[in-house]
Amino acid sequence: MTKVTKALITGITGQDGAYIAESLLSKGYQVFGMYRRRATDPFDNIDHIKNKINLVSGDLCDGHSIQEVVEETNPDEVYNLGAQSFVKVSFNQPHVTRDINFYGVDRLLHSLFRFNKKIRFYQASTSEMFGDVLETPQSEFTPFNPVSPYGEAKLAAHELVKEYRKRGMFCCGGILFNHESPRRGLQFVTRKITHSVAKIHLGLQDKLSLGNLNAERDWGHAIDYVEAMWLMLQQDTPDDYVIATGKKITVRDFVELAFKKIGREIEWVGEGLDEKGYSNGQVVVDVDEKFFRPNEVNLLLGDPSKAKKELGWEPRASLEDLVFSMVQNDLTLLEK
Repeated sequence: MTKVTKALITGITGQDGAYIAESLLSKGYQVFGMYRRRATDPFDNIDHIKNKINLVSGDLCDGHSIQEVVEETNPDEVYNLGAQSFVKVSFNQPHVTRDINFYGVDRLLHSLFRFNKKIRFYQASTSEMFGDVLETPQSEFTPFNPVSPYGEAKLAAHELVKEYRKRGMFCCGGILFNHESPRRGLQFVTRKITHSVAKIHLGLQDKLSLGNLNAERDWGHAIDYVEAMWLMLQQDTPDDYVIATGKKITVRDFVELAFKKIGREIEWVGEGLDEKGYSNGQVVVDVDEKFFRPNEVNLLLGDPSKAKKELGWEPRASLEDLVFSMVQNDLTLLEK
């Protein structure tokens, strides 16, 4: 009888957690999803597969609960996607961010190491670890230089993963650049853009206010990126990989693509805080300084050469397809 591979996913209710759960189920895995119990459980992203997942309650801030989850699920693979994932929030809540994003990883790895050192572990690292970049594009060899509590906590966890790898565990760090989807939360700038564009199209909102329009990012589709997570844990030797498209655009470009989906072009007038985007003679985009980060990261561009060569991974979704699908999803949601 063929053994069924068991996977434990932390952060199962988030964008990446939902997509990796779908992917693993399609591969015949038995999937366990750890979530933090709240008064209202946010299962929107996994409602369609909830009956196929074994949900377990646990908290990365509680070592005892993590140990119980590990013992209960006895996983072959662990995908640690649980985190305080908002960079801007990390400036206001640095201790909470570090407790979840670093000490949470420490608690989880400690439990796995004690329970079964053969468990394969994926850690969601991030391009935010590069911070104020020292070279472009960024690869696995680029020095890290984080400029936010979020980036600092993620870097500390990334280094911890390396330490456990030296101790004999199969631990991989996925240095993922920005990846989006229709399931992205409204707190993220990409979803804020597409949701606002849909509302403007339907006459439910007049304009969209943003921060740094000049920030450049390497944006891909989350579906492609979770496949890279799985590929990392299927290798003979554990390692760290940059996952990115190798292409960059500005926030301004992203806005233009979103408006293109609803058949509207944007004319930009002014600079800095005075810059505005016009469509049909009306201001539909403006700049508000309250949306700037305390320490702004102006450019993140990944070099995925290693992942392409060693994992055989390629991003499939185009940026235009990604943005269009997000706008269409928000239009559908708002029209219900």
